Amino acid sequence: MTVSPAIRGRTAPLSIAPMMDHTDRHYRWMMRQLTRHTLLYTEMVVSHALIHGDRDRFLAYDPVEHPVSLQLGGDDPVAMAECARIAADHGYDEVNINVGCPSDRVKSGCFGAVLMRDPDQVARVVEAMRGAVDLPVTVKHRIGVDELDRYEDMLRFVDGVAAAGADRFTVHARKAWLQGLSPKENRTIPPLRYPDVWRLKAERPHLPIEINGGIRTLDQAGGQLDHVDAVMIGRAATDDPWIFRDADARFFAALPADPTLVADRRELVARVQERARREATTGERPWRVIRHLLSLFNGEPGARAFRRVLSDQRAVERAGAEVLTEALAAMDDTADRRSA
Repeated sequence: MTVSPAIRGRTAPLSIAPMMDHTDRHYRWMMRQLTRHTLLYTEMVVSHALIHGDRDRFLAYDPVEHPVSLQLGGDDPVAMAECARIAADHGYDEVNINVGCPSDRVKSGCFGAVLMRDPDQVARVVEAMRGAVDLPVTVKHRIGVDELDRYEDMLRFVDGVAAAGADRFTVHARKAWLQGLSPKENRTIPPLRYPDVWRLKAERPHLPIEINGGIRTLDQAGGQLDHVDAVMIGRAATDDPWIFRDADARFFAALPADPTLVADRRELVARVQERARREATTGERPWRVIRHLLSLFNGEPGARAFRRVLSDQRAVERAGAEVLTEALAAMDDTADRRSA
């Protein structure tokens, strides 16, 4: 298909999913060296942690990260409205409510996928947040949870939350099992049901609908845009971040191109290396910056050697940013020996 480059209202056609221990500020900065316009998300922040905890740690970002959405976890309308105000004060472009995560920690905290059982409460949260800020308030949810997995159950959830003013629904096209499956298994074992998400968009054409789950390539993402408004890519964005180097040309051709994007993988390595040096002067551990490059050369000659050097956290902490020079040398040496 020919992908429409236009952003539909306030919905970008492509985003990278919020992922715990992945989409931190260093990862988001790195991805901005590849794509200027893809919507980025923070890791999920629990509402009470944001209100009572270290806000600078949770909310820090570089201006280059825009557009960037803050994902929140919680079910208390008052607390979530306060978090939305905090997000607005810190310059975030959007706030997103986590109604999809199936982890034990989330179940016990009354947020995440368990909230699909209580659409009225989610609606109250959305209404409170919309009343507090002018930012878009969006919802990321599953196609169902436990026995509430019929299309009609999802439609009832979406209709109730949409009436409260939610600006976009990002639907992970798998149900969540809150008993019997780990969070990792919940990302792979429940079958994908893309047609249910397509049907949702067809029956509710006025609602911005984004699809998530199992989408590994930009070609697959483009195909989904025949049926929905937007596509969210998750694990593929960390397993092979380089695929996003073509994202702006394919999905955002109507927006200004950024001439500062990297031309090749080695330029990205050099930029991350310089960032690691800068961050080290503030006390940041090198590993926190460098680890996001682990899968950069996947499929390239010598990629395993590059990954092996960077996988030793103690070596990274000892060598600092210069470990990237060592990793490139190991990769080149391996590639040379193979071609000899």
